[in-house]
Amino acid sequence: MRIPKGDRQIRLADSLEQNPFMTDEELAKQFNVSVQTIRLDRLECGIPELRERLKTVAARTMEAEVKSLQSDEVIGEIIDIELDKRAISIFDVTEDHVFQRNGIARGHHLFAQANSLAVAVLDDDLALTVTTTVNFLKSVKVGDRVIARANVDKKRSNEKRTFVEVTSTVGSDVIFTGEFQMYQTTEQSGRKNR
Repeated sequence: MRIPKGDRQIRLADSLEQNPFMTDEELAKQFNVSVQTIRLDRLECGIPELRERLKTVAARTMEAEVKSLQSDEVIGEIIDIELDKRAISIFDVTEDHVFQRNGIARGHHLFAQANSLAVAVLDDDLALTVTTTVNFLKSVKVGDRVIARANVDKKRSNEKRTFVEVTSTVGSDVIFTGEFQMYQTTEQSGRKNR
């Protein structure tokens, strides 16, 4: 059963307010309409396309929160962050990120997204990776959206090292996990313990 246009547009706006990172394809499936209909609804409602929504959120996040990196040093786009706790970034895989012969994403891009997120989540002007343990679990292809989630492991972190766990997914599939042991400046670590 089709939803009337006015109702659909209200529901579309509500859906994007709850999850601003839904693609037009996902919205089309949700509302059982064509992708073109979703695009027209977004235009009529003044809702920008996904890439613009991501850029807006990422720019605000970088300006307001991240201390340890400049925006051009982050691989992917940080869309949510709570310093010293958690962060989320999105990385869209393009032709530039894959092996030409098989279309599979090169691992260093996935690692770079996770590593830059582990650095960015720390509330410090200087945060460096000391050691990592990573697992590549599934292949990633052109057009996939990789969502990386970083969590600071406070139970294991101490004055000299901070542990950050990163899990990357494509849809519901976990494709990468990493544990990053991070160095922060002594001055920052001392402030945290006061």
